[in-house]
Amino acid sequence: MLGTESLDFRVAMGSDRGKVRQDNQDVCAVMAEKGLFILSDGMGGHRAGDVAARRVVERLPAALEEEIGGLLDKGQAPAGEAIRQAMQRATAQVSAQIYAEGCQDPERYGMGATVVLALLLGRQAHILHLGDSRAYLWRGGRLRQLTEDHTVGAMLLQLNQVTVEDVATKGPLQRLLRCMGMAGDAKADVYTVALKAGDRLLLCSDGLNKMVEEGEIGAIVGREAAPERACRELIAAANAAGGQDNISAIVVAVDTIS
Repeated sequence: MLGTESLDFRVAMGSDRGKVRQDNQDVCAVMAEKGLFILSDGMGGHRAGDVAARRVVERLPAALEEEIGGLLDKGQAPAGEAIRQAMQRATAQVSAQIYAEGCQDPERYGMGATVVLALLLGRQAHILHLGDSRAYLWRGGRLRQLTEDHTVGAMLLQLNQVTVEDVATKGPLQRLLRCMGMAGDAKADVYTVALKAGDRLLLCSDGLNKMVEEGEIGAIVGREAAPERACRELIAAANAAGGQDNISAIVVAVDTIS
């Protein structure tokens, strides 16, 4: 389905339950041959969050294949808006399936999960997300957050009704407004980034960015040339800061672009 012929890249992923949780509800997948990288964080406050996260990672790639494959089969490069809509349709479809499964089983009622993924197509990365898992771009020594959390706190912060400190410390402000498995239409945000040689993409669950300052995250991603080592160092930093949640990271290093 996907074309990464224009890119030479290396990728690695890592996941850890942290120091507090009894299990790990984060699920990650790397499909390098398809240029697809996906991370889902099961909602710990809901039943069967781990099941929801597995459903996301198992089903979303196939849904994307069906939606985007049809565009590529037309023999011409699809416009960015067409890609965005296709990715949103696939995400809404899988979210509805998860919601329906939860409604049919009392033990799984209300299950949900976040999702953040990167789809490499040509020289571009299409970033999709729902919830508070994040995507970052490291370029030229600077780390930039690409996604905006779908939380109560993030919404109120944009309205200047709370402070950054409020969002970080007050639990109710971290409630998700959008997620996979939600009732109603799960409309994902999709961003497109034109990639450059030397870029690094980071996908992570909130167990990383809530424990480690953005400056330190950027320093680790920039310092560690090997994606495998960058993932290990990021997880170690989160655990050193307390490891209060599951911690997952996927690092994609773009080496050359033809």
